[in-house]
Amino acid sequence: MSVFTPLERHELEAFLQPYGLGRLKDFQGISAGTENSNFFISLEGGEFVLTLVERGPRADMPFFIGLLERLHQAGLPVPYAVPTQSGEALRELAEKPAILQPRLAGKHVSQPNAHHCAEIGSWLARLHLATRDDILERRSDRGLDWMLEEGPMLALELHDEQLPLLRDSLHEVAELKARILALPRANLHADLFRDNALFDGNQLAGVIDFYNACSGPMLYDLAITLNDWCSQADDSLDLPRARALLGAYAALRPFTTREAELWPAMLRIACLRFWLSRLIAARRFQGRDVLVKDPNEFQRRLAQRQHVAVALPFAL
Repeated sequence: MSVFTPLERHELEAFLQPYGLGRLKDFQGISAGTENSNFFISLEGGEFVLTLVERGPRADMPFFIGLLERLHQAGLPVPYAVPTQSGEALRELAEKPAILQPRLAGKHVSQPNAHHCAEIGSWLARLHLATRDDILERRSDRGLDWMLEEGPMLALELHDEQLPLLRDSLHEVAELKARILALPRANLHADLFRDNALFDGNQLAGVIDFYNACSGPMLYDLAITLNDWCSQADDSLDLPRARALLGAYAALRPFTTREAELWPAMLRIACLRFWLSRLIAARRFQGRDVLVKDPNEFQRRLAQRQHVAVALPFAL
């Protein structure tokens, strides 16, 4: 189970009392987490999710709370920090930053269709439109500089046949870095995988897990999202799903020519980011009872993205 900080019932009851949401009925750890400790919390006053933030500086927590509140006010289906009766949204439990949020309805979709992908494309465009004119600044701790720093060190642990792909990818990041950073910017989810979206039938009910959110090029967020939602079993792109996602996004925010030019490279760079981060997680949690996603999945996707058949629609 990926609960890094287990909780006792008595300490949880003491933590929840200031919210005035009634008696604690039940709680359980959520096994799907890979970076934070999450718990389903059932209270007389409703269903909630409690997150203990395990990674990242505590100084970033006001950013996450502020971003989610802005998206909530803009009408996007997202969790948001529930304040105590005295107005405190960010608190501490077990010496970790702690946030209580409403539990959103819906289920994860493991086999998305074109309609699901269109819903995700529209949601992502709405996120970017809600923030691009007044960006909440936060530098990603998994950004381009991080890739260029971590990549050469991780190369020492790879097999010889993996090295050319990594070397060429790092060269592409270094070569295109300035052009990428000049692309249109907004706030990014930066981790919009299938396990971070909830559907009620075919309707998107909510998007969760904003703890990789940051500011940066909107195209990067789109590439991360499409690489997960539109990949087939062999890790190649499913063109109907990809076109549905991109078309729904472009209907709300048209692309620029500069974005169209960098799109194939951005898909590769998004693959590189998760190949590297999963390699680090596999090394860090080796032998521990923690969910670690397969790094080779994104190595294979990176290899597949050397040739990209789907272009951005209607670039202006």
